[in-house]
Amino acid sequence: MAFVGKKFPDLDVNAMNDLGDTFKLNVLEEAQKNNKKVLLFWYPKDFTFVCPTELLAFQESLKKFEDRNTVVIGASCDTAEVHFAWLNTARDNGGIEGVTYPLLADSNRNLASTLGILDITNEQYNEETGVVTVDGDNVTYRATYLIDEEGTVFHEGINHMPLGRNVNEYLRLIDAYTHVQEKGEVCPANWEEGKDAMTADRKGVAEYLASHTN
Repeated sequence: MAFVGKKFPDLDVNAMNDLGDTFKLNVLEEAQKNNKKVLLFWYPKDFTFVCPTELLAFQESLKKFEDRNTVVIGASCDTAEVHFAWLNTARDNGGIEGVTYPLLADSNRNLASTLGILDITNEQYNEETGVVTVDGDNVTYRATYLIDEEGTVFHEGINHMPLGRNVNEYLRLIDAYTHVQEKGEVCPANWEEGKDAMTADRKGVAEYLASHTN
């Protein structure tokens, strides 16, 4: 199910911060009540391989997101306690020490199931035993959601497990959406901050293509 153009699900989820505090976090409320954009990124598991590179990359760019009025939230189906252990593991030992944004601990998979991002296939029900079995690890793919100040999703994307994300692309998307919000123009292919946008009509696209294509 695609969520672009729709409100993000209104669910409270356990979360952990770098201070060891477990608390409830509602992504929709985080956007609406604070009048901020939200970048929510899911990763498969703590203490794995591609995952720490992504969490640390988002941390390194955290101020760039904050400067764009955007909150960064990580998420997986690990428990809050496992998050805290990983947050306190040194980087040279595969940890994410130094990450300061909150991590959702969706261990009951309520939000991940609602979003449809779990790695499960071939669900089978055994009528004799009443047992349901699935293939897959029942953890999330690398799903990313960008949510505006009203709680509406304006970008979603899902990578398979081995494929790490490009943090700069999310900064570009936030810049583009903010430009649309503020200027009322639309952003063409490969648009970046400072480049020309265009009006969303026949004249606008004709003028843009005339001056930007060979």
